[in-house]
Amino acid sequence: MEDAEKVLKVLNNLAEVSRDGEAGFRTCAADGSDPALKAYFEECAQRCGRAAELLAREVESRGGKPDLTGSVSGAVHRAFLNIKAVVASRNDLAVLEECERGEDFALRAYASALDVDLPADLRIIVESQYMGVKQNHDRIKALRDERRRLSA
Repeated sequence: MEDAEKVLKVLNNLAEVSRDGEAGFRTCAADGSDPALKAYFEECAQRCGRAAELLAREVESRGGKPDLTGSVSGAVHRAFLNIKAVVASRNDLAVLEECERGEDFALRAYASALDVDLPADLRIIVESQYMGVKQNHDRIKALRDERRRLSA
């Protein structure tokens, strides 16, 4: 695969992961029971949406066609479906556990992207977004741990 084509594929994949994250967080925000968690999930959804938009613009600026949809299969989509099922139960701990699983997948996707030889300007973007995903993951994990202590 040509380097430019590989870079476009990486960017589109990360945009897809971000769109799936946005959809998952919006589901949690819309159907969650704790107002503070709902607000946090909405904030996460917005960040994921902005990340996907930035990646799509980068694809376009490099002559590629941005994939403007989320995934229709794969681990992120399955995690999203799990979130939908869990949110229906309105159990905040279960929702946080599913969100953490989704963020685990996103972390792996970004780490894998950083293994690719990206142009310096894209590496900065991907590293920045990776740090955002890591912050989301760590915050969700802390909230999950707090909920576990409260329910014990």
